[in-house]
Amino acid sequence: MITAKEVSLLIKHSLPDAQIDVKDMGGGDHLEVNVVSAKFSGLSLVQQHQLVYGALKNELKTEAIHALALKTSTPN
Repeated sequence: MITAKEVSLLIKHSLPDAQIDVKDMGGGDHLEVNVVSAKFSGLSLVQQHQLVYGALKNELKTEAIHALALKTSTPN
């Protein structure tokens, strides 16, 4: 199991300016993550998600995160 704080730290490592909200949707391995970052500017939604997936690749590979509902956006 991975904590919300650990997920936030992993994403912050790749996207230091990110505002991150992590919610446990059940069992500690089903997460909903909302990431807002200026680094997403000009990127497609797929590219934005790829940046976040890259930050969490080991956790996804080992199934510390089994399910991930991801929302990404740029700051308003």
